[in-house]
Amino acid sequence: MGKSLLVADDNEEIIKFLNPYLIKEGFEVITAHDGNEALVKNMEYKPQLILLDIMMPYKNGLEVCKEIRKTSNVPIIMITARSDDADKIMALDTGADDYIVKPFSPGEVVARVKAVLRRIVTSEVQKLNKIKYNCLEIDIGNYSVNLENNNVNLTKKEIEVLWMLANSPNKIVSRDELLDNIWGTEYFGDPRTVDTHIKRLRAKLKLQGQYNFDIKTVWALGYKFEVNYD
Repeated sequence: MGKSLLVADDNEEIIKFLNPYLIKEGFEVITAHDGNEALVKNMEYKPQLILLDIMMPYKNGLEVCKEIRKTSNVPIIMITARSDDADKIMALDTGADDYIVKPFSPGEVVARVKAVLRRIVTSEVQKLNKIKYNCLEIDIGNYSVNLENNNVNLTKKEIEVLWMLANSPNKIVSRDELLDNIWGTEYFGDPRTVDTHIKRLRAKLKLQGQYNFDIKTVWALGYKFEVNYD
């Protein structure tokens, strides 16, 4: 049996449209038609990945994603009918791993699903790894970040960006490297999403020069996790 995948969308035509392509790629497809059903099916089947429409009855996709993130890091790709940044930012803020804007092609969906699952496999190799700088500890195994013994509420993607930068201290990491390694080479979205994640990381970590580490912008080149070892 292939990997199981939950498709949650109240539009039956979209489910019928995607099913043959996902099954052809070896996925066992589970379907849900509203937010409540999506939560029940997730608990019952424990899928390897969830395709989650934002606009659904009873509970919308953002509410479902928040609920799932309380207990699980299952990969979630949000489906939105709007191309503006608001829906995209909300999707990522609630813990989604990626998003797809309607209308989309089956090939794009399959490519996004494969890319996210590949990144999960890669992160499993690093599962027990921890990084610590002074009062900052990043645990990629359980996706937690602690600063001065307090948990910092970061999204999964924010933790992955921080991990990649902190894993190579004082080394410049380009925006393209971050996109390829965290969002995948098949990522079709706005490359500025990296800048948005960096901005939110700085705000949530409250980096104002008081620590021996900082996230620096290197103009025209990328970003680096700068550490002063003195």
